[in-house]
Amino acid sequence: MTALGEDATPSTISRVTTGPAPPSPPSLRRRLLDRLPYLSDGKAAYLFLAPWFVGLGLITVGPIAASFYLSFTDYSLLAAPEWVGLDNFTRMASDPRFYKALEVTFLYVFVSVPLQLAFALALALVLDKGLRGLALYRSIYYLPSLLGSSVAVAVLWRQMFGTDGLVNTLLRALGVDDPPGWVSTPAYALGTLIVLNVWTFGSPMVIFLAGLRQIPQMYYEAASIDGAGRARRFFSITLPLLSPIIFFNLVLQLIGSFQTFTQAFIVSGGTGGPADSTLFYTLYLYQRGFGNFDMGYASALAWVLLMIVALLTAANFLASKYWVFYGDD
Repeated sequence: MTALGEDATPSTISRVTTGPAPPSPPSLRRRLLDRLPYLSDGKAAYLFLAPWFVGLGLITVGPIAASFYLSFTDYSLLAAPEWVGLDNFTRMASDPRFYKALEVTFLYVFVSVPLQLAFALALALVLDKGLRGLALYRSIYYLPSLLGSSVAVAVLWRQMFGTDGLVNTLLRALGVDDPPGWVSTPAYALGTLIVLNVWTFGSPMVIFLAGLRQIPQMYYEAASIDGAGRARRFFSITLPLLSPIIFFNLVLQLIGSFQTFTQAFIVSGGTGGPADSTLFYTLYLYQRGFGNFDMGYASALAWVLLMIVALLTAANFLASKYWVFYGDD
């Protein structure tokens, strides 16, 4: 006690005599991990990424490579592929339905996409005025984008535009005696699908609305002080500053519209009719591959579609330098 001093307490004496507690033995999990070979950070990262690489190879790269090979073969699913070189591609030059599918698809894309973007931008401008319940309106208007490519909506669309559907019922109530069969008449069938694509304006509208919120209000205030009206402010401020968003939506919608399949398949019953008026390129590709079991020709059609979309996308990027303005321009 004298060595520790008169103020020493039992707890102090206990700490001095016993010393620090011995370390606890490693757990079973720790002992098992210590027996594993050491992996550097790089090797560990590749180990964790291995399942993704396997999935990428089996689900993406593998089918792409197989499709590229089959495009140079005669393959009917019932026999081994037979190499034919460029015959599948040269066959397209004498295939009238190939040209019809291109005509229908290009007409659909170049009519529906501008209308959809214009409608989405107009509605975004309205919602940008600070309406009460903006989140609710945004959710309601976005809903068609989630449902537009579904089978259920395509079936509903066909019923609405049928001979005795909702649209013709309303037209008869308004005094139209003999409304047309919208999906059974070649002159109107494609128009119903264009309207369906325009109706799915929610996704570009939300993106436009986010872009409008990023435009500084001081630009509009300065323009108003200088006497610029609404039209002048829209064309001199809103459109130039929103041009990157317009370009982004344009590229996305062009690519998506070229891939339209479900709507045309359901509305036309898988035939592309009436009179091939709704024979979309993807629908024709499906008919050749899974209807005629001409997988080689269908694969060649798929690669031609890829080249068309790639060329149009590249053309958009090249042309963007003339009308898209960024913050440092």
